[in-house]
Amino acid sequence: MLMSAEQSTLVLIDLQKKLMPVISHGESVLSESVKLAQIARLMEVPVIVTEQIPEKLGHNADEVAALADQTVTKIHFDACGGGLLKAIPNDRKQIIIGGCEAHVCLLQSALSLLAAGFGVWVVENATGSRHDNDRDAALERLHKAGATIVTVEMVAFEWMQHSEHPRFRDVQRLIR
Repeated sequence: MLMSAEQSTLVLIDLQKKLMPVISHGESVLSESVKLAQIARLMEVPVIVTEQIPEKLGHNADEVAALADQTVTKIHFDACGGGLLKAIPNDRKQIIIGGCEAHVCLLQSALSLLAAGFGVWVVENATGSRHDNDRDAALERLHKAGATIVTVEMVAFEWMQHSEHPRFRDVQRLIR
C-alpha cells in the first residue's frame, strides 16, 4: 500500500533536548526528523509530536517544536495511552512515525497504532535509540508486526506521487 499525503499524519516521538545527546547518531536522527516534518508541512500533513515527562527530559528540540501542529505530553511509554489517539484527525488512517527511543516509546506507540487499525510506516533514518542493537531489534519487531519500514525520501516521493507536484522543487531542495 502506498502512503498518501491526504491520509497521513506524521507522529514524532520524544525528540527531546536532554534525550537526543545520548541517542546513537542523534544529530542525524534529529536532522532527518526535522526534514520529514518540513516536508509534511509542505504537503499539508498534520505533524503531532510527543514529549515524555518534559519536566525531567526537557522539551522537544526547538526545530521540532516549531514544526508541530500539536504536542502530546505523556507519562506512558505508549503515546496512545497518553492521548495520541485523540490527537490524530479522524479522516487520517496512515501514521508515519519516527523518533526515540525506538525500542521503548516508539515501539509501544506503533504497536498500539497497528492494533487500533492504522497503517503504520516507521521512518528508519528518523528513528533512534541509545544503542543500535535496540533500534534494530525494534525495527525488526515492528516489521514482523505489520509496520512498513521506510526512509524520509520514500515518504516524500510517495506523498508527491509525481514530478509535477506543485511542491516538488521545495521538497527536492530539502532532500538534497
